[in-house]
Amino acid sequence: MARTRYAPDRGLTVRMTATMFLLGLVFVGFVAAIIGIGAATHASDAVIVLFAVVLAGGFAIGSFFYSDKIALSTAGAVEVSPQQAPELHGIVDRVCALADMSKPRVAIANTPLPNAFATGRNADKSVLCVTTGLMNRLETDELEGVIAHELSHVAHKDVQVMTIASFLAIVAALLIRFSFYGELFGGGGRSNNSNNNGGNAGYLFLIIMAVSIVVYAISFLLIRLLSRYRELAADRSGALLTGQPSALKSALIKVTGDMAKIPTRDLRTAEPLNAFFFAPAMNLRGTGASLSAIFSTHPSLERRLAELDKVQRQLSQAG
Repeated sequence: MARTRYAPDRGLTVRMTATMFLLGLVFVGFVAAIIGIGAATHASDAVIVLFAVVLAGGFAIGSFFYSDKIALSTAGAVEVSPQQAPELHGIVDRVCALADMSKPRVAIANTPLPNAFATGRNADKSVLCVTTGLMNRLETDELEGVIAHELSHVAHKDVQVMTIASFLAIVAALLIRFSFYGELFGGGGRSNNSNNNGGNAGYLFLIIMAVSIVVYAISFLLIRLLSRYRELAADRSGALLTGQPSALKSALIKVTGDMAKIPTRDLRTAEPLNAFFFAPAMNLRGTGASLSAIFSTHPSLERRLAELDKVQRQLSQAG
């Protein structure tokens, strides 16, 4: 974590560390399985596995260094100066002063969708984006709470964490695709080869695909779990920084409630940014115990409000 005044959350840090450890174990098992399979394949098959790893590394590096540009482009946002958006810049200045951190670039997305996100590989390369829909709905203290939440992601280096966590899933997804097309277009031809390894190539591609599917599914669920942890951590640290968990609760209720009023087509358009958003482009109310909550990038509204209630009690006792 960068040296800021954002309060550390050791409980969530332990859980996030455990999640990363489990991802590491899955990665080790995945590599061992691929090496074992590769021992029985042609050199060309091993090259395919290596190519998938290199390509996934390229995607991860690109995502790490250009996450800010990619997110702004996807959101259709434009950077604004203090002269163009003095009130928004004023709130960002106050939060950065409270947190003792570098001020990010500030952008606005002209959309009725009430949301915000912050991304960037470090505090000096970060960008905060707020939608006009959010600015029109929230009071100043509520908007300050949302911005404190988002800048917590920057302070905790969440882009780095999620990039590392996503690497294994990218490798597995690429191997699924390569194995599918390899079996579809190459497996049958090699099965007629007199060489025993060539005859087994189609089966080996299927085994690689099966292993990759299992690894991808496990990685996907662990990454979603990690994403929900980081959102809770950002809620907590943002509320502690401003000292106003009630304002953040109010913002959450407004944003989540108003999300149901947004046209479905607009929500679907915004879905690629769900992992970045303050609240996902869907209504999570009442989904705390449902299957959909397991696949969500964010905790349910009820869970987030309950955690903010704990922060409120903590601040009251400290006062």
